[in-house]
Amino acid sequence: MERASSNPAPVLEICVDSVASALAAERGGAQRVELCDYLAGGGTTPSAGMIEVVRKSIGIGLHVLIRPRRGDFLYTAAEFEVMKKDIALCRTLGVDGVVIGALTADGRIDTAGTAALMAQASGMSITFHRAFDLCADPFQALDELLALGVDRLLTSGQQETALQGAELIRKLHERAAGKLVILPGGGVTPAHVRELLRRTGVSEVHASARTSVQSSMQFRKAYPPMSSERRLSEFEQLVADAEVVHALRAAFNG
Repeated sequence: MERASSNPAPVLEICVDSVASALAAERGGAQRVELCDYLAGGGTTPSAGMIEVVRKSIGIGLHVLIRPRRGDFLYTAAEFEVMKKDIALCRTLGVDGVVIGALTADGRIDTAGTAALMAQASGMSITFHRAFDLCADPFQALDELLALGVDRLLTSGQQETALQGAELIRKLHERAAGKLVILPGGGVTPAHVRELLRRTGVSEVHASARTSVQSSMQFRKAYPPMSSERRLSEFEQLVADAEVVHALRAAFNG
């Protein structure tokens, strides 16, 4: 299991939702990917097929998002059962870590629910995801995650971007004191990653590094639409760009 250390090596994690993006992340120099589905909705758990093929395709670290639906992080008993099953599947497929998160109705960490998911993932690296950014008291929430023994916290500092939340991220990093890794994520680009590192003191960063890629389809019919998500056409995908990942890596290393 990955743990924070007093002198951690720098780590770049890329959020991906496809085999192509995972391969691009590895080519660009990332040490780890977080594999998700439905990034337009904040991310959900990818399919077993996607997890298996990505695991076979890359040699870098693979963490998988465990989230049964979009929306808030207040889960029913049935949804916790789904997440436990997905974690068990990840174990069989050789995943290195899982990315989890659950809140109570009053905006605190659901410590009981999180502990149950962690027990299912015993021996795997545990990241608590950006559900943290919707909690009522970030310092109380951090203390609860420390007590649970979470390995890593993904956060934008409760702002739209990690750079906007840099002050809170710095305070969380100092409060964690090496007992868990604070992983800034949200709008991270090569242009400002060095500033983010300088202002927060962290050694791991999470980014998507995606660019638009056009389909090879020659016959294109604009109607009917296949999705209510209209920001992208049916003939366009957002895919991690190895050059952007490389630029992040280079900026990250100074």
